[in-house]
Amino acid sequence: MADPSRSPRARLTGEDHALLLRLLGIPTAGPLETGDTGTVRLWEAGRAYAAAARRFGMSVVRHAAPPGTVLLRDDVPLPVREAAEDPAFLVCQPSLVLRLGPPGLPREATVMFNVHLDTVAGWWPPSFDGARFRGRGAIDAKGPAVALLAGIRAARAAEPAVGGRVGVLVQAVAGEEGGAMGTFGTRPLVEQGLVGRLNVFCEPTGHRYLPRATAAMTARVRVRGEDAVDDHPEAGHNATVLLGFLGHHLATVLPGRVPGTRVCVAGLHTGERHNKVYGSGQLLLNLAYTDPERGRAAEAALRETLREGLAAFRAGARGHPGLARTAGDAEAITSLHWLKRGLPALGGPAGDPAWAERLLESCGLSRWPAEEPAFTCDAVWMSGVPGTYTAVLGPGGLDTNRAHAEGEYADLAELDRYAGEVARLLVAFARGGRAPRPPHPSGVPRTRPPESSTDDPSPHAPERQDT
Repeated sequence: MADPSRSPRARLTGEDHALLLRLLGIPTAGPLETGDTGTVRLWEAGRAYAAAARRFGMSVVRHAAPPGTVLLRDDVPLPVREAAEDPAFLVCQPSLVLRLGPPGLPREATVMFNVHLDTVAGWWPPSFDGARFRGRGAIDAKGPAVALLAGIRAARAAEPAVGGRVGVLVQAVAGEEGGAMGTFGTRPLVEQGLVGRLNVFCEPTGHRYLPRATAAMTARVRVRGEDAVDDHPEAGHNATVLLGFLGHHLATVLPGRVPGTRVCVAGLHTGERHNKVYGSGQLLLNLAYTDPERGRAAEAALRETLREGLAAFRAGARGHPGLARTAGDAEAITSLHWLKRGLPALGGPAGDPAWAERLLESCGLSRWPAEEPAFTCDAVWMSGVPGTYTAVLGPGGLDTNRAHAEGEYADLAELDRYAGEVARLLVAFARGGRAPRPPHPSGVPRTRPPESSTDDPSPHAPERQDT
């Protein structure tokens, strides 16, 4: 493993700090999170990010919202398809692609980084006390996005081949959060070939590289019965009791039936009034899986476990007068629906991973433990892409840094460390896998004039401007 001191000097500058605070100050939660297309400012965030990248020679390949045709597929989650009935849904969620290096470089000479600029809902004014950034997206993933640019900038200064004979692509995407699963952000870019031989997805992994990503499917158990007044609960169907029983049954029986899957029994809703028996409601479940075969097995296991749960409810409740009608009609009023399924999972590289793992470890990076479960992210869309190696790598942790929760934060020291990892990785890739040589003795990185570029993107993928 290489000595981390043998690397380009990569630290976030004052301008980087200001960029991150600006990005944190721009609400970028998508409509699937907020329910409102009018509050999404992803165009503004993308322009700010692109302007910072241009300052050290990156150019815009495209900055555009995807066409509606990207959602005309069976594997697009149902809530995404329903939300896209509003034309503003896709228009307000552009993705940005940046490039360092001349156009036309082959995949074998390219490294791609993917980072998302959208966040979950819940915004508050950002802050920085000199050591810690706080704000929505600080760790997931605006902080890593800014550290990524700092790392690319340092690698370009340290190694002339970076941005010369070796290209760098950055996908700064929308549609990662809210259950969109990258179906209109990352997936179209991957399918257009905007990838590299090495592909890094910037998500919190504690600085360990993770060559796996689970996919998830979402099931809805729905009860459609008749309501009743609280004075005569036996006259209707009690969806609250039935769904509560099924939730407990699925949570205790389904996990472990299919190795390599994880079950989350999530939202249950019938109603909010105390003087009414609700005859209808729904229960949501998320099932994460490591490969499509296990995904299909989990679907079958859910159907079987649900049938068992209905039979157990019928047997246990039919002797209770207030639940007799619910017990007798349980199978007839209960149905299973899929909101999301059929997505790929990243189970490992498409080819020989040895070269990439040697490269990553030569840069001082360690592998995510095999016994520790992976998580779901947009890296699933790299599954099966030939001639590529994909890993998830980023600072911090989804839990420890309070991603998706109040108080989300990123420490400057971790962002600086991540910038250094990116720089070492690019320099090592450019040098054919050799560890970076020591920084210049003066401590000042070697620099060169920015390569000529224009603000105009490729004519094959014109930049969209919001109005």
